[in-house]
Amino acid sequence: MIPVFKPLIEQEEIDASRESLELGWLGMGSYVSKFEQKVKEIIGVEDRYVAAVSTGTAGLHIALLVAGVQPGDEVIVASFNCSADFQAIGWVGAEMVFCDCDDDTLELDLERAAELVTPKTKAMIVMDYDCILSDHDAIAAFAEKYKIRIIHDAAHAFGSSYKGKMVGSFSDICVFSHDPVKTITCLDGGTVVVKTEEELKYVHELRLLGMQQPATVMYQNQRAWTFDVERVGFRYHMLNMHAAIGLAQLGKLDVISETRRAASRYYNELLRDLPQVRTPKTDFEGVNPFLYYIRVPAELRDDLRAELKANGVDTGIHWQPGHLFSLWKNAKAGDLSVTDRVGKEILSLPLYSKIPLETVKEVADQVKAFFQRHSK
Repeated sequence: MIPVFKPLIEQEEIDASRESLELGWLGMGSYVSKFEQKVKEIIGVEDRYVAAVSTGTAGLHIALLVAGVQPGDEVIVASFNCSADFQAIGWVGAEMVFCDCDDDTLELDLERAAELVTPKTKAMIVMDYDCILSDHDAIAAFAEKYKIRIIHDAAHAFGSSYKGKMVGSFSDICVFSHDPVKTITCLDGGTVVVKTEEELKYVHELRLLGMQQPATVMYQNQRAWTFDVERVGFRYHMLNMHAAIGLAQLGKLDVISETRRAASRYYNELLRDLPQVRTPKTDFEGVNPFLYYIRVPAELRDDLRAELKANGVDTGIHWQPGHLFSLWKNAKAGDLSVTDRVGKEILSLPLYSKIPLETVKEVADQVKAFFQRHSK
């Protein structure tokens, strides 16, 4: 089976895991500090602060708290999104407001979002969907106009750049995911990027049960035994071994990005002339693609998936719209007609770091064969 995702686990990751275990400090320690420093180096700015956490979802929860979102507030979010965003909004007691996405980019539609702003709107979550980044200049202007906080969900965008600026270097609050299938994995993990030392201190307390234990102590593979707790916190810190694996991955960022871009461009080249298939409208310049998606006629998607699976090709659906889940079916929402359509058409094809171009061609040939038969 050609997998839709496949982690890049090589000798470097295995060695890093062993060395971190041999160190004998399994919790948050020196590797976490080095991982945060490397992420900040990749982002390339001095006016941002990086904190590693246990998962990207934990990062979203923390980001909403840092943004001051409280029960009764409203948070605008695209319904075409990962359920982690929706759960995090629920955890802080806020009311979710579903927004439509743009038909070409699949990013949150700012014109639709403007129709959803109320006096209760406290924040908006904006996610970069795969290989096309959001219009972050327009998002910043939107935030200024309506006086709201922006949580940039960059789970798909680590190592990508926007107008020459690395993702993570310009957002209000930015959250990365490093889960098992992301471009840079820590087995599981995430990073939160904030603008001030005060916000960083808040993140440090939130990720470690509210304990005011200096991170600098734990980064020496030690812990303080006397400290205060002034706020509710969570067990959201990153573990040393996870950070060690993440460091090994960060050392391969260039090859990870290059091979993923090359595969995505090849998919576009092979599939763009199929009338039944919509490919991403991008040349993939400056991005580190998390997945490769196509849009196909809704009535044929399940048949295509079944045929590909029968021929040894795994596929995915990213995502089912949030407003269709039972838990959120009664959430506030604007017009979601584009999201409804996209949710029935979207299909993820195999993409992973160092995927052979021969594999890309094999998958694309099967997609072309399917639609050639169904065009008659």
